[in-house]
Amino acid sequence: MLATLERIEILEKAEELANMILHSDIADNYRECLYTLNTDPVAQKMISEFVVCKERYEEVQRFGKYHPNYKEISKEIRELKRAVDLNETIIAFKKAENNLQTVLDEISVQLGTAISEHIKVPSGNPFFDSMSCGGGCGSGGGCGCK
Repeated sequence: MLATLERIEILEKAEELANMILHSDIADNYRECLYTLNTDPVAQKMISEFVVCKERYEEVQRFGKYHPNYKEISKEIRELKRAVDLNETIIAFKKAENNLQTVLDEISVQLGTAISEHIKVPSGNPFFDSMSCGGGCGSGGGCGCK
């Protein structure tokens, strides 16, 4: 692969963009929330309990309602999931994570459409996916393309 002046300029601009994102308020907030989450003993205990229960739940799911502990483990996983979802530290982290992901999705769509409106940019966000799909994506029309 030959390095041309144009490629070097593109790589420099991409690095510049990456640094702008890394030093943004949204990225700072994400790192702050991640640190808080990792150092919060209550949240960490809840997460580890949820992971252990999730493993048991997946084992029970192999047999479905015929497993002897199906009802109690299903109830336990729902209760733990709700407790995890209502923890303030986890809520703040998820919100910061979603905000950062939204910015990255927006940038991806802008870059893709700047080159061509037919470039497909998968983002995991239906709003952005519908904007970037020019048709023929192979999803059977599930994305709303033509």
